[in-house]
Amino acid sequence: MEEFIRSRVPWSTEPSLKRKAEEVGIDVDRLIDGIREDRTDAEMAEEFGVTEKLIYHLRDHFMRYGVGSIMGQD
Repeated sequence: MEEFIRSRVPWSTEPSLKRKAEEVGIDVDRLIDGIREDRTDAEMAEEFGVTEKLIYHLRDHFMRYGVGSIMGQD
């Protein structure tokens, strides 16, 4: 019996944090610095001129997926 090994290439349907941040005009490096410095959503929202809810979602994405959302294996 032949055994077939499926190739599992890295893929994702979720955009990267960088792409999400760019879409709303936020510098992803500054966002990550704010998260690293344990700044509040309110502080970062004020700095970037966006809502706290938006910062919450970007922070949540970072905590769940990191900078990229690529998942899978070879």
